[in-house]
Amino acid sequence: MAPIGGGTFTVQNKILPGAYINFVSAGRAAQLGSRGVVALPLELNWGPENKVFAVTAEDFNRTAIDVFGYDPTDTSLLLVREALKRAKTLLAYRVNSGGQKASATVGGMAVTAKWGGTRGNDLKVAILTNADDATKVDVVTYLGTMEVDRQTVSAESGSANLKDNNFVTFGEAETLTPTSATALTGGSNGTVDGTAYSNFLNAIEVEAFNVIGYPGTDETIKALIAAFVKRLRYDNGVKIVGVLYQYDGDDIGLINVKNGVILADGTTITGDKAVAWVAGASAGAEVNESLTNVAYDGAVDVDIKYTKSQYEAAIQNGEFAFYADNGKARVLTDINSLVTFGDGVSEDWTSNRVVRVMDGWANDVARIFGERYIGTVTNSDTGRELFKADLVSLAMQYQAIDAISNFESADIVIQQGNGKRDVVVNCALQPNDSMEKLYMTVTVN
Repeated sequence: MAPIGGGTFTVQNKILPGAYINFVSAGRAAQLGSRGVVALPLELNWGPENKVFAVTAEDFNRTAIDVFGYDPTDTSLLLVREALKRAKTLLAYRVNSGGQKASATVGGMAVTAKWGGTRGNDLKVAILTNADDATKVDVVTYLGTMEVDRQTVSAESGSANLKDNNFVTFGEAETLTPTSATALTGGSNGTVDGTAYSNFLNAIEVEAFNVIGYPGTDETIKALIAAFVKRLRYDNGVKIVGVLYQYDGDDIGLINVKNGVILADGTTITGDKAVAWVAGASAGAEVNESLTNVAYDGAVDVDIKYTKSQYEAAIQNGEFAFYADNGKARVLTDINSLVTFGDGVSEDWTSNRVVRVMDGWANDVARIFGERYIGTVTNSDTGRELFKADLVSLAMQYQAIDAISNFESADIVIQQGNGKRDVVVNCALQPNDSMEKLYMTVTVN
């Protein structure tokens, strides 16, 4: 006969003989965080207003018409394309939101563009007698010459059975009168000003992203973005990076783009517009990758060329520059704008690859602590050893992909802080960087 006692236990205080067994999941090993998300404020002629919306590189070609109102190859989507050449996801925000929505009255029914913006003026709506049933009509929406929606409903039921589509909303109408294609008019873009960019920063602050860029030249907006990046990095512990055009940020979290490129189709991407590619490429680069000498996708030249001494000065000034190389435009060196050293800050910190390692580590540790330990694990020797085990596992993953070197578990020390709920972590990491300079002596016999 089996013992009459049994079950699970919390403490060892059982009275009856028997087997008391708890099953505890070993849990998943701590994992590196993902990268690839870039945030950009954009002036667009169509699309969601006063909100952040995501577009993935994978879905862009398929969804461009519905989201942005244009074919993915249209010139108005140039910055979107440049950002998504290397980023996985673009978090876009229309800084020219708030414009008028185009509208028209078609066959006795009010039709209004879904979004404000000038693209709404390219919309037309027609009400056509159905070819198979004269009691019905086809309500057709066109964007330019492209049919983007067709609905067949009873003419006598009016608009009751019509559904708003991706481009227009339909007002109430008791009956629908056949009418040829009628253009919507009055659409306009909203005003772009400092308030619009402040709204963008307020909206994007609650989103998760790696890099934020400003593809413009306004010095006030540059300073606004730079202050935002520094506040999130140093006050909030959110390790993001900002990309600006010709802005001497002198900070590891700010990249200072110097010049631009020329694409194979002849399009000139000036330095301020090249911010989109740099921001997307920086977001898409993993912690073990550098953009040094990487070719700008689709570029055949640079827009402004410099001498060797000018490029040397650019590096010393913390400028991210492109150079021409046999029909390509390449990144001179993947650096940030830091130019002041000392107080624990070395020249190694100018490398964006090194910064990606440090930022990745900080974000990963914060994520692991938040997901697994806050409020759930006791701040005891056992709990801190569990936390250390996760951090050692994380560091070994960094070392396995050559992001860091010479790591040993003793390099991480975790102790209780001053308070019962405080945990103090001291760790020593040695980030790796990519080869850039070759010094070779050849002896000729």
